[in-house]
Amino acid sequence: MTRETLVDSRQEILRTAARLFQQRGYDATSMNDVAASLKLSKGGLYHHFQSKDEILFEIMDHAMDLTQERVIDAVASIADPEQRLRALIQRHIEVVLSPRDREITVMLHENHPLPPALRKRINARKKDYIHFVENLIAEVQREVQKEVQNKIQNAAQNEAQKSRRVSDRVTPRAAAFALLGMINWIYQWYKPEGELQAQNLVPQFTDLFFGGIFL
Repeated sequence: MTRETLVDSRQEILRTAARLFQQRGYDATSMNDVAASLKLSKGGLYHHFQSKDEILFEIMDHAMDLTQERVIDAVASIADPEQRLRALIQRHIEVVLSPRDREITVMLHENHPLPPALRKRINARKKDYIHFVENLIAEVQREVQKEVQNKIQNAAQNEAQKSRRVSDRVTPRAAAFALLGMINWIYQWYKPEGELQAQNLVPQFTDLFFGGIFL
């Protein structure tokens, strides 16, 4: 077996396992089920992965790679903090709703079965993303506060009073958890044939979020 065939086989196993975990749940899916769906012998499956836990970890790790590539890296070059945050909201929703990236929904739903050592590694990557969002929100809040202060200093008192201000009751961390919780829960109720499509969800969720931290 060539190295290219080995790599392709591993990816196909992960894609198939992600589909089965999403449809049936992790606990209800056996290694035999994965092997049967791939028309592999159980021994052939174990040639690539030693356990179902390893498959689940690889799926989740790939989900974090997708988040890094399609969300964090994609918005990093946007200079304006508010536009960067708006782009992050849009891209995160698109990743969660992507029908070809089942790894994302598996990661969101099946974290608890991982053994402690593997769960710790995935949770560390999740925490890095939360901190990224938290720091971006804090940056946006500082920019809004600076904007209001500039208007006050320029004696535009009435205009400053009418402008947005940062809610002093919402911390960046609370806002980050609220935003990610709101988006990550979409997969539980979203239906492709329903009224709420991605192009409708993005502006509505963006308005909900910005309306909560900016008054």
